[in-house]
Parts: sequence; structure tokens; C-alpha cells
Amino acid sequence: MSNTNRLHLFEAFGIELEYMIVDIETLNVKPIADEVFKSLTGEYIGEINMGPVTWSNELALHVLELKCSHPTKDLVQLGVDFQEAIEQMNELLSTFNARLMPTAAHPWMDPETESFRWTHDSGEIYAAYDRIFNCKGHGWSNLQSTHINLPFYDDEEFSKLHGAIRLILPLLPALSASSPIIGSKFTNFLDKRLDYYQNNQKIIPSLTGKVIPEAIFSKRTYRKYIYSQIEEDIAPHDPDGILDPIWLNSRGAIARFDRGAIEIRIIDIQECPSADLAIANLVIAFLQMLTEEKIMTTEVQHEFKTTDLQAIFKGVIRHGENTIINDKEYLKAFGFNPYEEVTAGDFWRKMLINLHIMYPERLEPWYDQIHKILDQGTLASRILASTNENYEHSNLKMVYRELTDCLENNQMFDPCLEGAF
Repeated sequence: MSNTNRLHLFEAFGIELEYMIVDIETLNVKPIADEVFKSLTGEYIGEINMGPVTWSNELALHVLELKCSHPTKDLVQLGVDFQEAIEQMNELLSTFNARLMPTAAHPWMDPETESFRWTHDSGEIYAAYDRIFNCKGHGWSNLQSTHINLPFYDDEEFSKLHGAIRLILPLLPALSASSPIIGSKFTNFLDKRLDYYQNNQKIIPSLTGKVIPEAIFSKRTYRKYIYSQIEEDIAPHDPDGILDPIWLNSRGAIARFDRGAIEIRIIDIQECPSADLAIANLVIAFLQMLTEEKIMTTEVQHEFKTTDLQAIFKGVIRHGENTIINDKEYLKAFGFNPYEEVTAGDFWRKMLINLHIMYPERLEPWYDQIHKILDQGTLASRILASTNENYEHSNLKMVYRELTDCLENNQMFDPCLEGAF
């Protein structure tokens, strides 16, 4: 893509939302994405443009993705468009006795017996992944996320954006964790999806790295140290050259120089589009603050080591908003007293105050949703509160049916409404 077609920082955004297809009565996963698409087009095709929102397939046949058809700056309107798309999809799915279900992991799915892979267009890519990594596990077949695509125009903008994104990634699960229950039990992680994510491709470590990207701030250096390494390491496993290093890059944020964007990939899907877009707008405001050097210089941002950021990340995927941040340099850089106890939740509450002053027009449409997350906890915490430590199938089914209703009605999940209490 030539620079004349590129967007500058924060000119527009691309959002992608992934959902499970489940049976209306049982809420078991229903691997019918290909048949759903065929019912609309008459053929097994993996992407359908439905106006402002495009529907597309994923690796697992029980997962669908909704994404904005073109980058957009109007995320309020995009929220409306996503909700209309969900209603539209649920109406179509009802003819298959199915509906969409949110959250980043199905609570009782058995991937060994219930995982079915997309085998149609681009099926050879998924087949290669399956052959190399065995995609039957939870970390491949039972995970749904929200992706945020942010544009950059040139190397200068890439440098600023990539540096800022590295700093926010460790604390994103403190906002978005929604995968605490897998295999009908509490996993001891609020964000178990990301625990799987960091280990999925460990046979080829260069693909995921440390999840937090390396301190690389130019296109040339990124290609030299990341994409060239991936290309070299995948070659023995992919003799036919099916897999592109750009697709294989699985860091928590990946640089797409072909389209001038960085894609954030470690946000768990929430219970409804308004919650996802609330988090997206908070993330965007935070990154805008950093790229505009309102709290620290770009030079200071670039000094943070990947291993130190990874250490914060590992704590947050386990404890979410309750994680105590022990990195004194990190706290000091954001204006905290490094000798006081600060949780990830404390961090976000303080940041919200500052960001609301700086970018009120971005955050005010989402203020209620953001406050619900910061006051009542991540969706993972609210799910756990709703189960009341009762992981019997009937109780989990009741909680996740309520979550599925939240998606259909674009309402945030309130554990106080649950019968388990």
C-alpha cells in the first residue's frame, strides 16, 4: 500500500469481534459456520460483506467473526452497526436452532471431541496449522477475542504507536479478562485464554515471542528481527511454503506494514458490543496520551524492557484487576508513588480520571460501561461472582445463558441479577 492511501495516527480504526455459535437449548458449541454462510450465498465461502459489517469464518467451525468492513472513526455508530449485525445473525442462526454466545472461552466445551476445523476456502492454511501445532486444544479451538487495528502513516508514527502499545499490553487483561472457567472449573486464571495464547506455539518460540513485542521501532528492524526469524524457523515445518510469516506473527500486537496498522490481539471478547467498544475507546485514549507525550516522552517509553513488561503481564492474566504492580519504574513513569501498593484496577481508575480530562469526547459515550468494569470488576470477576463457586453444569448453564441474552440485548452483565446469589 502506498503512503498516499495510508491513515495517520487515530484517524480511523478497525474492530473485530469473535463469537461462538451454540445450540439454543443446550448452549453446547455448534460447528455450523460453513452451513450458515452457504445458506446465504449458496456456496462455502468464508467472508460475506453485509454493508458496514463483514462476517467471516475462523479456524473453528463454531466461531464467527464480525468486523467493520472499512476503517471508521465513528465508533459510536460502529456499536450500532455491530448490534444490528448480531441481531441479524441470531435471526439467521435461529433457523439452525442456534445463537451467538459471548466470552473468550466456552465453559464446558471438550475440544478433543467438539473441535471441527474450517476446510473450505483457505482450508489448506488451517490444515497446515493443525498439522504443526495440533489445533484440537482449548488454546486453538476454544478462544474468542476482540482485535483493535490502529493506523500509522510512516516509520515515525510506527515508532510512537508501537512504543505506546508495548506499555499498555500488560494491563489490558485487567480490563478485558473473560475466560476464567474452562472444562467446567475455575482455571485459577481470570484470563486463561491468554495463558494458552503464550504457550500455544512453544515448539517455534519466535512466533509468539514473549507476547509483549520486542523494543523495535522501525519497519526495517522489525522485518529483520521478527519476520525474517519467523520465516527461517517455520521453513522446516512448512516445506510447501503455505504459511506467510505475517500471519504467523502471534505477539500480543502485530505490525502489518502491508496495510499500515498495528493489530492488538490480546483483548478477550466481552458480553456485548458496547462493553467491547468501551474498552477499545479507553485503550485508544490511553495510546493517544502516550503518543502525544502528555505523561512521558517517547524516549522514556522506548526504554522499558520486554522482560519487565512480560512480568507484569503474567501477573495480570492470572489476577486481573487485583494484580499488585511491583514494577517501581513502571509506576513512577505513570505518576504513581512506587512505594505504595497499587493494583491494576487502581492504575486504570487513575488513568480514567486523567484521560477523561484530556479526551472527554472520546470517553463520555462509554463512561457508564467503563465505570461498570472498573467498579464491579472484569467480566471474568463478574462471572465468578455469579457462579458463587458452584461449577455444576446447571449453574454454569444459567450464568452463560444470561451472558448470551446480554449479547442479544447489548446489555452489560450484572452479577447481582443472577439466581446463584
